[in-house]
Amino acid sequence: MPQDAGKFLRHSLPSAYFRVLVSRRGSIPRIKLTASSVRALEAVDKPQFYWDDALAGFGVKVTPKGKKVFVCQYRAGGGSSNPTRRMTIGSFGHLTPDQARTEAKRILGQVATGGDPAEEVQLKRREITVAQLCDKYLEGEACAAKKRSTVCTDKGRIERHIKPLLGNKKVSSVSRGDVKKFLHDVAEGRTAADIKTGKFGRARITGGRGTATRTVGLLGSIFTYACDLEIIETNPVRGIKRFPDRKMDRFLNERELMNLGASLAEAENKGHNPHALNIIRLLVFTGARRGEIETLKWREVDPENGLLNLEDSKTGQKIIRLNAPALQLLDGLPRFDESEFVFPAIKGTGHYTGTPKVWRDIRQDAGFMDLRLHDLRHSFASMALKIGASLPVIGALLGHKNPVTTQRYAHLSDDPLRSLSDAVGKRMSDALHASRAGS
Repeated sequence: MPQDAGKFLRHSLPSAYFRVLVSRRGSIPRIKLTASSVRALEAVDKPQFYWDDALAGFGVKVTPKGKKVFVCQYRAGGGSSNPTRRMTIGSFGHLTPDQARTEAKRILGQVATGGDPAEEVQLKRREITVAQLCDKYLEGEACAAKKRSTVCTDKGRIERHIKPLLGNKKVSSVSRGDVKKFLHDVAEGRTAADIKTGKFGRARITGGRGTATRTVGLLGSIFTYACDLEIIETNPVRGIKRFPDRKMDRFLNERELMNLGASLAEAENKGHNPHALNIIRLLVFTGARRGEIETLKWREVDPENGLLNLEDSKTGQKIIRLNAPALQLLDGLPRFDESEFVFPAIKGTGHYTGTPKVWRDIRQDAGFMDLRLHDLRHSFASMALKIGASLPVIGALLGHKNPVTTQRYAHLSDDPLRSLSDAVGKRMSDALHASRAGS
């Protein structure tokens, strides 16, 4: 111990607070750590440690600038050959000596049962964050079997919702409470943003209950991946009650289809991109998904058999049956020698992607701002039901791999059932009236 520090302690502190114990390594100042004794300690030219005379391993460090920090020191494993660890508990002023002593007892209790708290803290500091886990998830085998479009959707949810709210947290520190808060924050629009995505592009992130539910579903998959990697033992998302993921079943009736047709014609007169207008028409005629038509290649078109033989789709290879209006539309489209796509990009070698922008103008002109492009697929199914098609047949037309997917349209078959009920009722009534007439 420096001579001036020892002199200060001997003359400035009551004898009840001070005694010096001599060890093989020299003098180690031990005092009763109280608010008065710690406050009286003065800085010297290098960091100085003072240890509590009652609790071995509990002390306070005084820096050359006079900052006083409570510490806990122990030997990992208890043996003299094991390394010495020192943990910072907190600063004097933020913590009282009694509060710091309580924390030191907790740390030393873990050591007594074979723990190494300082090493555990270091491991946590080296542990990956949720943001880093998300990056590993997108690059790993978990996403290898997913469609590119699905991975793009996952990446959007990660970048726009998960990383902003949870990205900096250590994976093992995420609790069920954190997940519940995340669910409600996304639902209430905390991650809402209006982002410029290019020279003319914009991404509007609104959040909402549906987005919250689907993003928590993705978060659950990411933490399952963490369990598989043995980063964590339990998935904090498991058992979290989410908002009902209500499907937006919006269907065009025949009058609305007429309005849409008029709006498409008006858009054509205004000079809107013909690719977008023809893509929308094909969506109406076929019930296909937007991506299936936008990425359509001429080699996938089989006009002789009236088919689109898609090499890839959301459900893998797929056949779409072309009706007469769809065949007529495709037959009238120009072919571009420099592109394999039916609807090539305006610039570059890819396919056209501007349909949503044109669609916003068309639906506004038609008077139904709530209608999505995907609702044209639902409208196709609705029309098929109205003319008497069965759910299995509709599922085959739409390319549903799972029959449960088609069941969402079951309630639309009310009109055919009502007609059948009316017909049966009339026959029954006629029979009843006939029996009365005979009697």
